[in-house]
Amino acid sequence: MDSTAVEIDGSVMEGGGQILRVSAALSCITGTAIKITKIRAGRSTPGLSCSGGCIDWLSSLMDCFWGSEPQHLSGLQLVSDLCSGSLQGASIGSTDVSLTPGKIRSGSHVADPQTAGSVCLLLQVALPCAVFADAASQLCLKGGTNAEMAPQIDYTLKVFKPIVERFGVNFDCDVKMRGYYPKGGGEVNVTVNPVKELRPVTLTERGNITKIHGRAFVAGVLPFKLAKDMSTAAVRTIRKEIKELYINIQALQEKEKACGNGNGIIIIAESSTGCLFAGSALGKKGVYADKVGIEAAEMLLRNIRHNGCVDEFLQDQLIIFMALAKGTSRIRTGAVTLHTQTAIHIAEQLTQAKFTISKCEDEMSSSVTYIIECHGSGVVNPNL
Repeated sequence: MDSTAVEIDGSVMEGGGQILRVSAALSCITGTAIKITKIRAGRSTPGLSCSGGCIDWLSSLMDCFWGSEPQHLSGLQLVSDLCSGSLQGASIGSTDVSLTPGKIRSGSHVADPQTAGSVCLLLQVALPCAVFADAASQLCLKGGTNAEMAPQIDYTLKVFKPIVERFGVNFDCDVKMRGYYPKGGGEVNVTVNPVKELRPVTLTERGNITKIHGRAFVAGVLPFKLAKDMSTAAVRTIRKEIKELYINIQALQEKEKACGNGNGIIIIAESSTGCLFAGSALGKKGVYADKVGIEAAEMLLRNIRHNGCVDEFLQDQLIIFMALAKGTSRIRTGAVTLHTQTAIHIAEQLTQAKFTISKCEDEMSSSVTYIIECHGSGVVNPNL
């Protein structure tokens, strides 16, 4: 291990997947060797283990980034592969992982954890790295496209993608196959184009909500009625609070492009200034479909009440791009999440970026919003 490696405490703050994702990506981009220590330190079984089955692992260890031991390794391996790096300690029971990065390589990269681990979280760690390659990269990501404790692929495409493109990030995403818990079997092909540098983004004016739309889906053997029930319940819930807008939530039966059984819903709200918000939920055994629809609707309503410009799930995903951009980014949010605070902590440790969070009293709404401001480190792509 490189003696100049930056040591990252894997037990601080959110203490899970967020630390691994942000530190691995920034190690790759900045060329800084890292050693992540005390992984799962506060847990009953420290280190990279899969005891208690994959559900326990999903929720407790890596916030579902890593889904199971194979998923954990495939995420780290993907970053290591992208930056021609050397990876040490990525094995079961390990509490320390070290990554010594090399040059970022374009071309084709595959990540296949052979579980329902989230493809969206694999993309979260790989995308910033591929942006700083010397040419276009093709990422073949396998696993769960609509997985618990992670963004659904529809969120990544409809909310994350349009906003992250404002930083200058450019990627295309082709959903070849949808995969659900517990089988996985999903596949997403992503083409990422490199950039010289990222530009800063200002998102401080929310404007009015102008459009609400979504999709409620069933796949496999589940009856189409579930999709209609989720949609109807969601529309009814939103109507109680937002009366003036037409709400279009399509009920869909996933046919050819779906592996296994699943049901779920995602609802997206757009504002007059181009802000995007979402609420989503997945069906579980024994949970009525209308409950799933109501859960997604309430999540969306919660995220548009505060008058911020991003929802609670986009917040932390934008931190790495703010840190890498050249110039000052400003984003208005609702309550700042622990995931976001964790991402900021790691970004400041591994880049020259400086973040400040200030509270705003909002005359328009009773709730408080915050401005996350970042003087970006202005990373320039040395490979272009």
